[in-house]
Amino acid sequence: MLREDTLLHGRSSGKTARFSVRPISALAITLASAVLALFLIDAGITARAQAATTPMGEVKQVMGVALPVLRDRQTPLLQRRRQLRGMLEGHFDFPDMARIALGYHWRQLNPNQRAEFSQLFTAFIENAYLSKIQDYSGQDVVVTSQNSEGPGFARVRTHVVQQGKQPINVDYLLRQMGDDWKIYDVTVDNISIIANYRNQFNRVINDQGFAKLMSDMRLKQQELQSSLGS
Repeated sequence: MLREDTLLHGRSSGKTARFSVRPISALAITLASAVLALFLIDAGITARAQAATTPMGEVKQVMGVALPVLRDRQTPLLQRRRQLRGMLEGHFDFPDMARIALGYHWRQLNPNQRAEFSQLFTAFIENAYLSKIQDYSGQDVVVTSQNSEGPGFARVRTHVVQQGKQPINVDYLLRQMGDDWKIYDVTVDNISIIANYRNQFNRVINDQGFAKLMSDMRLKQQELQSSLGS
């Protein structure tokens, strides 16, 4: 079960900040983590042979390849994580996600600080979600619609089917980059995961400074890396 210590948690104190995903429910984030992992698999010839795919088409194609991997309990977990990690950056716009996650603080950083934060944030996101793929328990994901969010931007709406419960709505926000579409945010029941990070990052920076945030993220990253066994 995905717990609150995936992201930043804690206010100004001498203790290391912890990373949480509140106020999103633990179940919703666990499922979102699994759905996020759908984009970690390279869609291979089927997806990449087509230039300028639609956002919805991209989502459907990747799901078609990734769901069997997530459901595969015969392949060792570590091997599946490594397989997923290899294709992560092909589907997410991590530089933009890092910028959004820092909000107005991004403008206060020099180029070296931005590059360092982007690199650490990327590794942190990868490991945070790879550490949770084992929580996926076979739920189906249905792609329901695609909407324009302005020129070069789109939202793909999906929902995670739960046996005997209301489905969980998971939306993917994408931006067009050449012939590709890349994800820059995910919402779970209308709560933005990146905004959730931003609120916590801003609190640490405002209370204790950017250096403290970086120190806490490095520590958490080391813990995640160790737990992944890689």
